[in-house]
Amino acid sequence: MSATGLPFDDLRALFAQMPPPSAECVQVVRQRNAALAKREASLGRMEEIAEWLAAWQGRSQPAINRPLVAIFAASHGVYAHGVSTQPQALTRQMLETLAAGGSAVNQICAAHDLGLKAFDLAIDLPTGDITCEAALDEKSAAATFAFGMEAIAGGTDLLCVGDSGAGGTTAASAVAAALCGGAARDWVLRGTADEPALARKIACVEAALEAHRAHLRDPFEVMRRLGGREICATAGAIMAARMERIPVILDGFVSAAAAAILQAIDARAIDHCLAGHVTGSPAHAALLARLGKKPLLDLAFSLGEGTGAALAAGLVKTALACHTGMATREQAGVTFQAG
Repeated sequence: MSATGLPFDDLRALFAQMPPPSAECVQVVRQRNAALAKREASLGRMEEIAEWLAAWQGRSQPAINRPLVAIFAASHGVYAHGVSTQPQALTRQMLETLAAGGSAVNQICAAHDLGLKAFDLAIDLPTGDITCEAALDEKSAAATFAFGMEAIAGGTDLLCVGDSGAGGTTAASAVAAALCGGAARDWVLRGTADEPALARKIACVEAALEAHRAHLRDPFEVMRRLGGREICATAGAIMAARMERIPVILDGFVSAAAAAILQAIDARAIDHCLAGHVTGSPAHAALLARLGKKPLLDLAFSLGEGTGAALAAGLVKTALACHTGMATREQAGVTFQAG
């Protein structure tokens, strides 16, 4: 506990301790990229990925030996307003399917040799209804953030963050609107809402912004008042990865909203993150643009549960394999003309 006794103060102190990227390691990787048996920069973003790994792992020879997909599951009080056509019990059912190995993310992780952990964040206990009360009190929000930080405790060198939970995109929309400004409807995803549910979703975000308007200058207050347990935990996991020099791949809109909270506190806080993919929602694309993140994939995914980030991790592993395994021009005895 900090000297003031306020739970968020310990979290704020972390931002002053964030390690920078390693320019030296990037330079080594860049030199090898330039020497590989190919035309200069012909692998495009694949070369940038190798540099990104080196920068944030702090290794001139980056490696991915223990990649992890972490999924945070939670439930939201705002669900009671009919913001989704899916039953709230579906979150529990999907978590059980994942535990049994039957979800899409299980198959993606198996195909790319990725570790997988799912975290049940009291999904049988919804957060407060953000239209009229805070989702969480400060102590609970800080504790959930800290819990998310522990997601990497088993060790990893590439972290993918994803989420699951009915009502989650409504909370994320409120967070995005509070941090970025503009009309509530611009930040609302359709998700699993039909037209009437979509209208209720927009109305809920508008009501939440109005109810908490006096407290939204502080990103941590945005997190606890408008977010949910999965958003708090995801923000914690991203921050812990930064402190431990672990590159992060963001999944969908909810993980992007969690990242936006950190970036609002310190513009450098999510420099170690890549956007795994973009959904078909204009709000997700707009939020990634605000974060300065160009997605690796655009496959019209809306499933969530870390699927897009896991697929992107396969691409990251492939980029690293090309960087480390390709022959150099000298080894291959080839010469490429400029232009």
